[in-house]
Amino acid sequence: VGVCKQEMLQKKNAVLVDGVILNGPIMDSKAGEKFVEEACKIIMEEVIQKADDVTEKVCEWQAPETLKQILDLEMRDTGECHQKLLQLCRDVIQYSVKTSHPRFFNQLYAGIDYYSLVARFITEALNPSVYTYEVSPVFLLVEEAVIKKMIEFIGWEEGDGIFNPGGSVSNMYAMNLARYKYCPEIKEKGLSGLPRLVLFTSEECHYSMKKAASFLGLGTENVYFIRTDERGKMIPEELEKQVQRARKEGSAPFLVCATAGTTVLGAFDPLDKIADICEKHGLWLHVDASWGGSALISKKHCRLLHGIHRADSVAWNPHKMLSAGIQCCALLVKDNSGLLKKCYSAEAAYLFQQDKFYDVSYDTGDKSIQCSRRPDAFKFWLMWKALGTTGLEERVNRALALARYLVEEIKKREGFQLLLEPEYANVCFWYIPPSLREMEDGPEFWQKLHQVAPVIKERMMKKGSMMLGYQPHRGKVNFFRQVVISPQVSREDMDFLLDEIELLAKDL
Repeated sequence: VGVCKQEMLQKKNAVLVDGVILNGPIMDSKAGEKFVEEACKIIMEEVIQKADDVTEKVCEWQAPETLKQILDLEMRDTGECHQKLLQLCRDVIQYSVKTSHPRFFNQLYAGIDYYSLVARFITEALNPSVYTYEVSPVFLLVEEAVIKKMIEFIGWEEGDGIFNPGGSVSNMYAMNLARYKYCPEIKEKGLSGLPRLVLFTSEECHYSMKKAASFLGLGTENVYFIRTDERGKMIPEELEKQVQRARKEGSAPFLVCATAGTTVLGAFDPLDKIADICEKHGLWLHVDASWGGSALISKKHCRLLHGIHRADSVAWNPHKMLSAGIQCCALLVKDNSGLLKKCYSAEAAYLFQQDKFYDVSYDTGDKSIQCSRRPDAFKFWLMWKALGTTGLEERVNRALALARYLVEEIKKREGFQLLLEPEYANVCFWYIPPSLREMEDGPEFWQKLHQVAPVIKERMMKKGSMMLGYQPHRGKVNFFRQVVISPQVSREDMDFLLDEIELLAKDL
């Protein structure tokens, strides 16, 4: 380093300030470009080309302490050489879960979409932030176009919206927006002096509703959880009772959150009846359609969300059923009077100057609680441009058809038992191993069955053959929740899933 420094100083016009040479760039661009090129080759060979290869493992399981040693996680004073870094890239890929694998059924996202992946490559390379037109002209226009199209599918004539880092954040935005609509003075005066605000959501809602109530200072005790029926749908009559109860207690109801596609059972609340109650009592209706919203794209299945056009706000995650790539989540708002901006704006003079040389209405960043914001809409836009609406519709229809195929196969096989007939892509079932099939139904049977799914899950993870989620739910012992999403999934994968469970559990 000392020799290089001397050579730099000997060059004409060399400038040294505080011991730092300021001539020329500090980075070795050629070496950096070579590293990117070689790393992209690894990504292509080890991730993209293997994405639909069912002979590959879904995961290469290692215990945390073992994985710490394999990855060499320590950061040091001196940087590693490129070959070591490339090996680290290979290790990260090898020991990460392959969510694009056709047999990854673990979460409400899966699969790989090549167009949205390229969109992510582009945005990662450009490193934009979506707040002003001057720094992000293309991506702001893309977001505007995508939001407009999503609003059309909801059935609104006009509206507003913004992409957020997750459906949980979209739900929080909606809760805060509804509160601001109810009492605008809260933005300046805060919580002091306000009545006890309460909101209503179903027992089956996403846990982000409790988190949002806590984060926003509403308090989790002021979230009224409405009873659901045996299929996991909110019971409108119970909602009406709870709204009246809240008013009698002297509380101030302001929001109802309905769910279109619950996390576990995939249930859709009766939106029309809930909207009637909201209109009657003057309540903001938010629909958490993070999971189920993509059914709007399908002419066959959009009926699941009948009445959603009556909502005041909707959360919809294209990164789930449509495989747009995490994260890709929109909050859509029926109000087109600038309510989002009024609620969230801080009017930073160094960023949102009003005397710019272009139309400052395109500087939409003040609608967000974030400053830096990713251009997530671009992934969805490029994929939509590539596939068209018919291609997206085909993804939804195929996923639900595969779920229906799996249900019929479960009914045919001994030892498999459905919890209920699904209406979406969530297929919930027990596997009863041969040793329990002759056992009398009772507490001991259910206690033993409760232990089956965790053992099968451990075995499939360590084998790497597939990933499938399980959970207990509302008094029911552990059962599997199979979710069909990925466009890479086929009928053969449904058959494999059932065969593999039988194989992994044959000695239980």
